[in-house]
Amino acid sequence: MTDSGPQIADLLVMYEEGHAVIVAALVGITEEELDTPEAPGEWTPRQIVHHLGDSEMISGANVRKVLAHDNPLISGYDHEVFAETLWRGAPIDDSLDLFRATRVSTLPLLQGCSEADFSRTWVTPEGDTHTLYEWLTWYGPHAHSHAEQITRARATAASS
Repeated sequence: MTDSGPQIADLLVMYEEGHAVIVAALVGITEEELDTPEAPGEWTPRQIVHHLGDSEMISGANVRKVLAHDNPLISGYDHEVFAETLWRGAPIDDSLDLFRATRVSTLPLLQGCSEADFSRTWVTPEGDTHTLYEWLTWYGPHAHSHAEQITRARATAASS
């Protein structure tokens, strides 16, 4: 399972660090920076933080379904629609807290998994099957990539 991909332990460390890397990317952020995207058509740091809250809440519930049920049907959500419509101008603190709380409560579940647990599967409405390990390869680095996006957006705001 992990011979050709990242190791579970490394992904769990990245998952655990996710909230801290986002907080570090946001230190001292101004309202102008919160609402400046890296480039036209990209998300603003405000949208990214709200996305992280939404994504973590939904994925945390899905992890629980995968661990509790055999091959459950897991519905996704349209993160673009959420980012564009739900949180226009809203303060980020609650979404940042939701992101942290979901990670803190989900991490022990993941740390308690055996290698066999990471082979547990779920199916999408489109009929695609994925493993918990695949999910971890997406969510381990998820916050890190968004922290980099926030940093680039802040540089854009500073140069304009």
